[in-house]
Amino acid sequence: MKTKDVPQDDADMMQGKWKDPIYTLDKDGNYTTSYSLGWDTKNAVMQHAWDEINDKIEAVRQKVIAGKLSPIAYYVEKNIMDVGLLAKYVGKWKWTVKRHLKPKYFNKLSDEMLEKYAHEFKLTKEELVDIDRIIAEGDEH
Repeated sequence: MKTKDVPQDDADMMQGKWKDPIYTLDKDGNYTTSYSLGWDTKNAVMQHAWDEINDKIEAVRQKVIAGKLSPIAYYVEKNIMDVGLLAKYVGKWKWTVKRHLKPKYFNKLSDEMLEKYAHEFKLTKEELVDIDRIIAEGDEH
């Protein structure tokens, strides 16, 4: 593909902030790197993927609001993490973190453990435990 033919069909998903590097041919026939905002097919697939992620985040958010899951579950989804990764970050066994996803155990966590979780989500301990904050985040969408 020639540099001048690189697709620039920005679907406004990332407001032009994300560009993919693509090898192209310059006017002299030499390989060079150009950047593309995407093309219709790729943007449709990416939008579908983000819709799936956002639906999953919303489903977990609703369970947190209903008291079925702890705030940790919401922030795991929101940060596109999994329990195993979070367990490694906070220095706990995976089964321990799974227990902390349940409000019964989350409500008994020490301040030190809450601080560890909050740190990994780039939150304060107060933000981590604030259900109203989670409720408000749903209102933003």
